[in-house]
Amino acid sequence: MRNNRVWGTVSAALLALSVAGCSSAPADQSDTNDVRNGESKQAVELKFWDMVWGPPEYIQAAQKLVEKFNQEHPGIKVSYQSTPWDNWYQTFTTAIASGTAPDVSTGAGYQAFQFYQMDAILPIDDVVEDMKKTGKLDDFYEGTVETLKYDNHYVSLPWALDIRVPFYNKETFEQAGVAVPKTWDELRAAAKTLSGNGKYGMVMPSDTGGTQYLYALMLNNGGGMFTKEKKVDLMNERNLEAITLIGDLVKDGSINPAGAGFKGDDAIKSFGQGDAAILIRNPGFKDALPELKDNIGIIPPIKGPHGDTGTIRWVNNMMIYKQSKHPEEAKQFMKWWSENNKPLWTEGHSNQLPARKSVAQDDYFQKDEHVKFILDQYVPIGQSTGSQYPSAFPELNEIEGEGLMQTLTQELIMGKDPVEAMKKAEAKMKEIMKEK
Repeated sequence: MRNNRVWGTVSAALLALSVAGCSSAPADQSDTNDVRNGESKQAVELKFWDMVWGPPEYIQAAQKLVEKFNQEHPGIKVSYQSTPWDNWYQTFTTAIASGTAPDVSTGAGYQAFQFYQMDAILPIDDVVEDMKKTGKLDDFYEGTVETLKYDNHYVSLPWALDIRVPFYNKETFEQAGVAVPKTWDELRAAAKTLSGNGKYGMVMPSDTGGTQYLYALMLNNGGGMFTKEKKVDLMNERNLEAITLIGDLVKDGSINPAGAGFKGDDAIKSFGQGDAAILIRNPGFKDALPELKDNIGIIPPIKGPHGDTGTIRWVNNMMIYKQSKHPEEAKQFMKWWSENNKPLWTEGHSNQLPARKSVAQDDYFQKDEHVKFILDQYVPIGQSTGSQYPSAFPELNEIEGEGLMQTLTQELIMGKDPVEAMKKAEAKMKEIMKEK
């Protein structure tokens, strides 16, 4: 997810085929041949729509990668289109309806699932199977590929990860003599000590960024909003404990009540001004406050009351559209892109994390203390919004983005009864899932 809403996601195995000269797929047997039997062969044209996953240099790095692919594969010509997030859904649905969809695109965490339901996405089971046979599948972080399986088919391929972790103000903690918490009890005690005189232990907005606190804490306690059979399970004991913790923090005066009207940027500003000591955000958060960069720390994974650890993680992915007239070439490009996309970070400074462990081993990540810590400590324990169900599914987009979890978050910050607030949210979830 590019976050989550659609917010807010590519693997490989075929580059080796062009080097070793072995292949089982028809499109791969002629991937570098533009002349056959003495006759010129016109290059297959593919449209690739890529979302904006970083600063302007990201687009430049992506364009350079496409040019490199085209140079290495004269029988295929890929055109690159940078697609903005504003009105992204309408952009894609209009293209699908008019028969002008791209051959390949990247997209937010649930995009492939939404469009698969519209019969617009081509399953890539053969791509995954090929990568499994060649050992390439093991390069992806655990659970990321399976998260993208729906209706017994793999609908897309991971390329990047988005995750939420708790940050803290080192100076504020040190001045108050507060140790970095390791358990929920210690977290509550620390937040209470750090609150008072207009300061708060934690700031939580009531927009989508605030809902991510709920997901992170529920998963940190071994909970999840669904059963393994994909039934709504918001009111389970582990979730209740997590939501009750937030309610207790509010009662203690440890969460800024103004957060009920805050958006994510407001929460960042509050943290940056020293008005809050703890904030849950994405891995690139420190770059939003460069003046505090050296004073921002990451709280190591906290153990829930039952000894669990976990947090919310989205798998951003790459998908192929059924309208493509050249699906085999599209699969070839997808696998090449996954195998060669490291420059999207090292040159393009993507604000995501890589889905492949081999890419994450580059010095670009390993020499960044924050990023390395998140990759080592948090990415392995990240889980989908749909947990305990093993994969994502289309309805998660509506659950995350249509207000019910935001309302729950706002009511918690306002001090309303956690159980009653959860009951209302669960009823809305059941409507979305069409459960009686």
